[in-house]
Amino acid sequence: MTADQLGVSVLTREYPPTIYGGAGVHVAQLVPQLRQLAEVEVHCMGESRPGALAHAESFPADANAALRVFGADLSMVQSLGSQLGRVPDVVHSHTWYTNLAGHLSGLFHDTAHVVTAHSLEPHRPWKAEQLGGGYALSSWAERTAYEGADAVIAVSDGMREAVLSSYTDLDPAKVHVVRNGIDTEEFRPDPSTAALTRIGVDPQRTSVVFVGRITRQKGLIHLVRAAARIHPDAQIVLLAGAPDTPEIAAEFEEAFAELQRSRGGVVWVPQMLPRAEVRQMLTHATVFACPSVYEPLGIVNLEAMACETAVVASAVGGIPEVVVDGQTGLLVPYDPDRADDPLFITDFEATFADRINELLADPERAHRFGVAGRQRCKAEFSWESIAAQTVDVYRAALQRHG
Repeated sequence: MTADQLGVSVLTREYPPTIYGGAGVHVAQLVPQLRQLAEVEVHCMGESRPGALAHAESFPADANAALRVFGADLSMVQSLGSQLGRVPDVVHSHTWYTNLAGHLSGLFHDTAHVVTAHSLEPHRPWKAEQLGGGYALSSWAERTAYEGADAVIAVSDGMREAVLSSYTDLDPAKVHVVRNGIDTEEFRPDPSTAALTRIGVDPQRTSVVFVGRITRQKGLIHLVRAAARIHPDAQIVLLAGAPDTPEIAAEFEEAFAELQRSRGGVVWVPQMLPRAEVRQMLTHATVFACPSVYEPLGIVNLEAMACETAVVASAVGGIPEVVVDGQTGLLVPYDPDRADDPLFITDFEATFADRINELLADPERAHRFGVAGRQRCKAEFSWESIAAQTVDVYRAALQRHG
């Protein structure tokens, strides 16, 4: 079987133009490259859009979020192969949102199932705040899919270790590492400043920028608390929206209001900006801050590095495989097992601020880190290479499936 004979169904919750997280960015970048190597159809959730068959999350509309997702999953199983005109050779699911669809498709259509591990439900207990009893369902769907899959793709070495420690019945031979990537043509240094001016950021002043959702995982609350210690001349720019729950939103808003009372130069943009405007913000940032408490890889760090911006990030998950400490940025140790220890958290936040201040005080060093970061992105994280590695995993899955 040659690569161009492969039929692949990609299952994802997110697909352009509706993307809010790293898994959506991954799929959006991967699919065009896969289409150079295989015949690919895409099934997503939500409203209709070009290039994909969309499935509504309605089961019924007022049901728990996990049940509504499962309704869309069942629709995917029924429609699998409809865009290819045949049953696919491989079905490739991304995140728990489509893991059930992938698992059932493999059984119902007797096709190989590949899972990409962007995150793991056992490592995200705070999801119970958002899903209630649905968290038990999302965890069950993920475990069932991983244990039944013909191959599992981990987006970092750290994620592979996490997969095997979380799901001990998995055969290690079927867990492959294919790292996330970055489009260095889309994310590149951009001298334009129109986006900064529009939202009230002074491009002539130093700035610390965060991009991400308001969720426990991204650690935004730690950055907001740390910001009181960051040099007062620096602007703090938070491109942060889509809170997981009203409670998390309220906690952030209270901390943000306290920060505004303690210092100036603080900007919060709750709306999702166009990617071209995010590129401008990253380019002109002195430091990009990633205080995540859980991060399988962290595409957003690659986006900042590709824009030649130095990164200060927590050393969790796959982040150390992206950000090279002392070369493309600075890493701050974080211990998830001490997340409930107030003294540890206070020390983490203080250290995070100190590392940011180091780079704010030495812009030449920050610039060197940024240049090295873009070089690393171009050398190690191309989507063309990632697509080829993904097809290799498809072949391994087909062999295992028989």
